[in-house]
Parts: sequence; structure tokens; C-alpha cells
Amino acid sequence: STISLIEQNRVSPSVDNLTKVLEGLPMSLIEFFTMEMKPKQASFFSREDLVELSDGESSLRLVGATRKDRKLRVLHETYPPGGGSGEKMISHEGEESGVVIKGSIQVTVGDEVCILKEGEAYYIDSLIPHRFHNVSDEECQIVSAATPPNF
Repeated sequence: STISLIEQNRVSPSVDNLTKVLEGLPMSLIEFFTMEMKPKQASFFSREDLVELSDGESSLRLVGATRKDRKLRVLHETYPPGGGSGEKMISHEGEESGVVIKGSIQVTVGDEVCILKEGEAYYIDSLIPHRFHNVSDEECQIVSAATPPNF
């Protein structure tokens, strides 16, 4: 039923839900968002070149999505007040780090919870369940990197 609602444009799936749908297909999340794009080994990217991975609320813009054999995932993340990575904690192979460039974000890593403000950062083992939630009343922006590029 969820796939039907997505096809009818009646619901925008979260990145987490879309990942679950794609588990049944031989396709990664990034392949889904870039299937109509030509691969290129560019070094520089305009704002329009960043691939938008959006759930209709929060925005994750991926740098270098069309680069062949990427070894790093770099995102420009934007979370509106109340927005975030979802209620469910996420976990994936690798390491992840980010810097808050605007606003603040509540980051939960395992049992630890911290509110990071502009200029502050995190560096985590991504296997530890984690999530991001904007508990402030202003937009939050983060630039993050992860390896390996899980999407």
C-alpha cells in the first residue's frame, strides 16, 4: 500500500522508508536518485549538481553523486524546526562526522544525547544507533561526511 501511495504522489517517503522499499530491489538509494543521470568524474559541483534526497521536510543534498566508485559521502543537510532523520535510530557500517553550520541539532548516539550549536561537531562510529532531531525553532544546517558511502 505504501508503494501505491508513493506512485500516486500522495505521500513522500522518508529516506529510511525508501531504503526499506529498495531492499527488495537490486538498487541502492543513490542509484535510485541518479538513475537518469550520466556518470561523470567532475571535481566541482554547482548547487544544482547536488542530488536532493528529500522526504518533503528535511533536505539531504549529496555531493558527487554521479562520481564513479565514490569512497566518501558528503551531505549538505537542512532540518526545519521539528525535522530530523526520523523517529527510528539508524545504524550503518563506517564512520560519520559533521559540523553544524547554522542553528542547532539534537544528536543521539546510543544512550548519549547532545545538542550541538553552530560551529560544533560530531564524529561517530555509525554502527552505534544514532539520529538527528532539530528541537529548536530555527532551521539547522549541517555539512557531514561518511565513509564508506552507504548511499
